[in-house]
Amino acid sequence: MSSDRHASPQQPYGTAYEQMLEKVRYEGAYPTRERADEAVRLVLAGLGRQLTGDERVDLARCLPLEAARVLTAQIPDTRPLTGWAFVKDLAARTGASQATTRWDTGSVFSAVAAYAGTDLITRILHQLPTGYALLFGRAELTPAA
Repeated sequence: MSSDRHASPQQPYGTAYEQMLEKVRYEGAYPTRERADEAVRLVLAGLGRQLTGDERVDLARCLPLEAARVLTAQIPDTRPLTGWAFVKDLAARTGASQATTRWDTGSVFSAVAAYAGTDLITRILHQLPTGYALLFGRAELTPAA
């Protein structure tokens, strides 16, 4: 128990999560690893409230343990949010601007996509309402009428 108190503040996480934070920090041009960690936790908690089923389980398997815990600790909402409503919800929860929250979301989703791979992200996008493809850096394709 006391070993937790004396743990180095520079290395509180596993190597895989540290690498994820560095990717997010680089992608988002964040000044510190702590700021990248805040973004990761905010966005993954939000995604955890939106994602269900096999896609949720498969994504958790792909992510570093600390990130998977943030994702799976959330109870999915009964009413899914569109991509834009997702960003607005996260901004409202933190008091940050919608522009900053959109940036955070894109930075984190870029790292998530690298861990998950194209096929899983495609499955996730098929499950979620419209608007998430752009957040993952993809074109938002809609079926022809």
